[in-house]
Amino acid sequence: MEILTSPPIAFLIYLPLVLALYFIGKGLVGKEHPTPEKSSLYASGEEAQTSFASPGYRPFFLIAFFFAVLHLGILVIGTGSISLKMLPLILGLVLTLVALILG
Repeated sequence: MEILTSPPIAFLIYLPLVLALYFIGKGLVGKEHPTPEKSSLYASGEEAQTSFASPGYRPFFLIAFFFAVLHLGILVIGTGSISLKMLPLILGLVLTLVALILG
């Protein structure tokens, strides 16, 4: 029974189940009737803004990189033992996070 919990076998079991649910759900959906109201922007009764809310992806990538470094650093620290050998890794992680916070 342990073979069913291995990732490749579980993937091969769940893939047909997910595809079956997808096609059953697709069959339950009604016909599409596009209208101008359905394709227009909704801004709670107000006119939609024409300018972008964010100037670009730079702020997003800084935050994403911060969390990637944080999570991977904690995973590496968590897999090691508590010793003085981990001190440089922890200090490097803290310095990297501070550098990302300060921009």
